[in-house]
Amino acid sequence: MKFNDADNTQEWAGCVALFSSQCTRIAARDVRGTLVAENRKKGKIDLMPIQRATAQALPNIALVKYWGNRDQALRLPSNPSLSMNMAGLTTTTTVEFDPALKQDVFLLGGREINGQGLERVSRFLNQVRLQTSEVSRLFARVDSRNNFPSGAGLASSASGFAALAVAASAAAGLQLSETELSRLARLGSGSACRSVPGGFVEWAVGDDDRSSYAYSIAPADHWDLRDVVALIDVEHKAVGSTEGHAVADTSPLQAARVATAPDRLAQARSAVLARDFASLADVVELDSLMMHAVMITSSPVLMYWQPATIAVMQAVRQWRLNGLAACTTIDAGPNVHVICTAEAADEVALRLRVIPGVRQVITARVGGPAHLIPNH
Repeated sequence: MKFNDADNTQEWAGCVALFSSQCTRIAARDVRGTLVAENRKKGKIDLMPIQRATAQALPNIALVKYWGNRDQALRLPSNPSLSMNMAGLTTTTTVEFDPALKQDVFLLGGREINGQGLERVSRFLNQVRLQTSEVSRLFARVDSRNNFPSGAGLASSASGFAALAVAASAAAGLQLSETELSRLARLGSGSACRSVPGGFVEWAVGDDDRSSYAYSIAPADHWDLRDVVALIDVEHKAVGSTEGHAVADTSPLQAARVATAPDRLAQARSAVLARDFASLADVVELDSLMMHAVMITSSPVLMYWQPATIAVMQAVRQWRLNGLAACTTIDAGPNVHVICTAEAADEVALRLRVIPGVRQVITARVGGPAHLIPNH
């Protein structure tokens, strides 16, 4: 074959250039592939970008309580429960999977947390890492901030792990349904599964991990109830809910509470759907007292109430007898949640402020679901 004329010479030069360009691209790809393989072998993923997402979630107040687990590791509850989200009280959490990190980092309110707090967050992040190869070997920086007291019986772990579930899964590139997010949040804190959906939320007991999740029975605007919280002690409680759930079965009253919980749930659900405050008030107070009776008779004894707690309970009960639409419920802490109608909220707040021992009063409406927000 001859390449003496100009056209053939030009064509040959073009082929050589194309071949050279392809070789360069292949070599570059092979070099990067080799580097990625070597870095992965060494435990380094420094060629991947930081993956980041921010989410916001609300705490919830249980109208029918969750207390005790059938499976402590999976946090499968002993009984079904019903709650409403608390608008205005927020947890905002940013998660960054960063190749430069050598371990997970957890910031709460701007303060770095180590020990059991960090271990709990890392165990939760492991559940996310197991679901995708994108971040399977990356550590994360978690920055979480509450606009309300943490660890004082205001369900900060519920909003915390709900926000963490949404942010971590998004940062990892996962596209999870609300049901899947609720199941994921439950692994961090049982009641967190109820902070994923919005409005009035029911948590089904389920038979296993896949069937135990929360879902909305009515949206936030279904019924304009208010939660007027009497803050009595905002210090971090000595015994957290996780430890409390673990000893629930030591109480001789727990079996009876669990056996009758479905009936109370049915009454509360019907009352919410029918907007029947009188019926709701009766079952909410009964259920709260039953949970605390279990706590008080557990081993070790869990007594969260303080004198002001009892004073608020007694006052609100008298107010209702005199026609004010209000009732009390108390989570694992001394603070009292006064559930009331929108019309009664201002009067309830006014009366609570003059009860000795009440340090502060916070009012929350019924709130929406956990959701992603733009990164700052």
